[in-house]
Amino acid sequence: MSWPYVIMAFVTAQRLAELMIDRRNTTRLLAAGAREVGARHYPAMVAMHASWLAALWFTVGGKAVNLALLAVFAVLQFLRIWVLATLGPRWTTRIIVTNNAPLVKKGPFRFLRHPNYAVVTAEIAVLPLVFGLVWIAVLFTLLNAAMLHVRIGAENRALYGAKDRLSA
Repeated sequence: MSWPYVIMAFVTAQRLAELMIDRRNTTRLLAAGAREVGARHYPAMVAMHASWLAALWFTVGGKAVNLALLAVFAVLQFLRIWVLATLGPRWTTRIIVTNNAPLVKKGPFRFLRHPNYAVVTAEIAVLPLVFGLVWIAVLFTLLNAAMLHVRIGAENRALYGAKDRLSA
């Protein structure tokens, strides 16, 4: 197996593991009385991310690997783990709102309101560039920006809609 396929296998396995974490956390949170917001756009988001992975799988064959950009991508993976560890059992790929739970303000959330989206945005651009696939980086960065416009709007309304939640 060539290095591009090894890298893609890692990223795919990582995403599948995250979906398992999401399923466990989502099930537990909903059972505890939390509610999902923005469920209508969720299938489109999943389709966009799956299409990004598929586009990469179908085009990385025989491509050279840019080691500097691969190092950037590796740093992004540590940031991804930091976000997941900070949210712990509250991390999901969906927008799940827990009643009366304070907003997370530690870890990377001290610096950004939506650090996971910042990491994902960077990954969507950087990983294709690791293989010199500028068109995939541009196309999916634009699609992701449109998706995040909808998603962050829904999440902000759910999390910050009530004034008393801003000080939590």
